Amino acid sequence: MIITRTPFRIGLLGGGLDYPVHFQQNGGKVLSATIDKYCYVSVRYLPPFFEHKFRIVHSLIENVQSIDEIFHPSARECLRYAGIKEGVEVHHDGDLPARTGLGTSSAFTVGLLHALYALQGRGINKTQLALDAIKVEREILKENVGSQDQVAVTIGGFNQIDFQKDGGFSITPVKKYLDLEQYLMLAFTNLTHISSQVVKTYNFNPDTLAALAQVVSKAEQSDSIIELGYFIEQSWELKKKLSPEVSSPFIDYMYQKAKQAGAIGGKLLGAGKGGFLLLVVEPSKQAQVKEALQGMLFVPFRFESMGSQIIFGGEK
Repeated sequence: MIITRTPFRIGLLGGGLDYPVHFQQNGGKVLSATIDKYCYVSVRYLPPFFEHKFRIVHSLIENVQSIDEIFHPSARECLRYAGIKEGVEVHHDGDLPARTGLGTSSAFTVGLLHALYALQGRGINKTQLALDAIKVEREILKENVGSQDQVAVTIGGFNQIDFQKDGGFSITPVKKYLDLEQYLMLAFTNLTHISSQVVKTYNFNPDTLAALAQVVSKAEQSDSIIELGYFIEQSWELKKKLSPEVSSPFIDYMYQKAKQAGAIGGKLLGAGKGGFLLLVVEPSKQAQVKEALQGMLFVPFRFESMGSQIIFGGEK
C-alpha cells in the first residue's frame, strides 16, 4: 500500500495570471503558500478475490470492472494516464471540504498520481509531477483551471511561482513577511463552488490582467505585511472584474463586516462564488473580527513546506 499526503494551498496574489490565456503571451506570476491541511490518498493493488476490479472510495464508493466505468473524473483519468492495468483500490480523505478555494481538486490529482507512480515503483521529480497533474486536469479533463494549484501543492512552501510562456515554471521561496502566519485568518463562508464552472464565466480582459500583474510587481518591492494586506484586497477587487460570479452580495457583506472590525485586507480564495475568506488582520484585532463574523467557522492553520509526500510505503 502507498499513502500520500498533499497539502492544500492559499493563493495570496496573482490568481488569474496562471491561466494560459495570460502566461502564454506575457508570462505569469503568483504568490502562493501551502498550509498544514491535507489530502490523503491511499492506493493498493486489489487482491483477486473480489467481483470488482477497481474500488474507488471518495464521497461515493465505486466498485467497477473497468477504468471506463469510474465516475470520479480525476480518479478515472489518473489511473488511465499512469497506465494502470491491474486492479487497484483508491481511498481519498481530506482535512477540509472540497470546492472551497483551497486547491483541493488539484491536491487529489497530484496525490493520486504520486501514489500510483510509487505503486508501480516509478520515481518522479516534483516538477514533472506538477506538469503531469496540469496535463490531466487541463488537457485530458478539459477543465478550466490555472496552473498554480498543481505546482503549489506539489512543491510546497511559501513561494513566488513564475510561469513561462511555454508552460514551464520556476519557484522562488518567499523569505520576507516572517510573521505573516500570525496575521492570517481563514473563515469558511459555508458556500462551495465548482471552480471550472465559475472560470467559464471569466472575461480575461487584457487590461484587467495587466493591472493584476502590476499589483503583484508592487508587492515584490515591499516587505510590509500591512501593505501586503492592501495588495491582496486590490488584487481581489480587480479579479471581481473578470466575472460577477467571483463574489456575491453575501460575501461582499461579510468582507465589509470584517473590514469594519479591523481587517486590513483579504480575498475570497479560489475561483470565486464560495469557499474560504482569507483575511489579513493584526493579531490584536482578530477577536473582534471573529465576533463580527459570528456564524462563520474559522480554521487555524500553519504554513507547511514539504508539498506532496509519500508517508507510507514506497520511497520517501
